[in-house]
Parts: sequence; C-alpha cells; structure tokens
Amino acid sequence: MRRLTDMTGRIVEVPIRPKRIISLVPSQTELLYDLGLNNEVVGITKFCVHPDEWFRSKPRVGGTKQVHIDIIKNLQPDLVLANKEENTEEIVNEIAAFCPVWVSDIQTLDDALTMIREVGAMTHTIESASMITRQIVNGFDALPANVPGKKVAYFIWRKPWMCAGGDTFISNMLLHMGWQNVLAGKLRYPEIELAELKALQPELILLSSEPYPFKEAHMAEIKAAVPGAEILLVDGEMFSWYGSRLRLAPGYFGELMNSRS
Repeated sequence: MRRLTDMTGRIVEVPIRPKRIISLVPSQTELLYDLGLNNEVVGITKFCVHPDEWFRSKPRVGGTKQVHIDIIKNLQPDLVLANKEENTEEIVNEIAAFCPVWVSDIQTLDDALTMIREVGAMTHTIESASMITRQIVNGFDALPANVPGKKVAYFIWRKPWMCAGGDTFISNMLLHMGWQNVLAGKLRYPEIELAELKALQPELILLSSEPYPFKEAHMAEIKAAVPGAEILLVDGEMFSWYGSRLRLAPGYFGELMNSRS
C-alpha cells in the first residue's frame, strides 16, 4: 500500500497497483478508459455515459449522489475514485470504511491536469496520462487570441434558475476563452431571478445541455426577460467534464469564440 494525499487533503492508503477500480465520476470514468484500464474498472455510475461500451457493459453502482453500498461491496474494489462536488461527504466516508477512496477537487484547468497526472501515477499509466495532458495544454494554448471578450451568464438549472458562479470549473473555462462570467462574484451555483440577471447586462447567455437539459423552448422565456442578450444552447460536457474529454474542448470553444467575434 502507498500513503497518498488526495486533492482534498485526505490521507489515503492506495494499493501499489489497483486491480479493481470503481469510478463515481463520469469525467474520471472516461479518463480511466482513455488510460487503457478496461480490465481494472469494475464499476461505474449510471451517469458515466462515456465510453458507450462501458456504459452498456460495466456494472452500475447507482448515481453520483446516491450509490448502492451493497453493490460496491460485492464488487470488492481496491480503489474508488470520487469527487468533492459530484459525490457527497457521506458517500465518501461510508465507502472509505471498507475501501480506499481518492477524492478529486476540480475548480480550474490546472486542477484537472493535476488530477489526470495523479490518477495516471496511481494506476501505473503515467505515460498515457502525460500524453493526454500534453494534448489538452496544446489545445488550450492554441485558442484564438485577441478575440473580443463577452459578458456571459451560464445556466445549469431551471426552476429555480441557477447559473455557474465564479469558483466553478465552468467559470474557469469561460475565463480561458477570454469571456467574463457576470456572476463571477457569486460562489458555486447561485439561484438567480431573470430580472436580476437583466441588471447584470450579459451579452451572451449559455444554456447548458446538462445537468438540466435545456432546449430551444426555454430560450424564448429567457429572451423575453433579457432581450438584449444573445442566447445559445451549448454542450455542457465541453464546459464541465474535466477528464480526457478536455482534449475536445478547445476546438469547440474556438468555434464558439470565432462565431461570436
């Protein structure tokens, strides 16, 4: 066993070579796949939709906020990967009573890169992890420069309306695009009234595909309240998945930036 410190400061005793891994985080599940750990991963959540072949074949242990502890125990993992935001402290503590749980804490691109490297080190896939991080860094370095910034609001929920605040990974992605989150002064995912949003004068309102599945029908409702803003439906995975999917994000962001300049 190795004594490691996870990204929340917890000391975790991790097997020298984990052989039975469960992931409770969709972003990190896809990373494990891209690290070539098909045989080692024995369980995922119902929200781990990438890759499709794992979604269809791997045992599911519940969601991210509600897991089936009995299923996890029966799978006999020697390592569980969790995340501070996506999983609850109660879940982490309950699983940690019988299995090592390594918890990530991701608010920035640098945090995501650190997580990828550390998961690579834990799973003896350092070379693959290094290649993935290089691809991500190169992609973000190649984002268009000198594109006019936009004042942006990023919606994640309806009833109540909720947006991404300034200390979220989503907001950090907007920052890397050179865009300004009009709710940067708020923490996490604040509730907001549309009249309040109008006063912040966003130029662009992004409606995410997840966790709330915004559709075109919702655009008119917001447009009526904030008529001065352009409203777009966007791929939430590009803004909020912090694993190997980040390799795809710069291309998506670049298209958005160029089309709105």
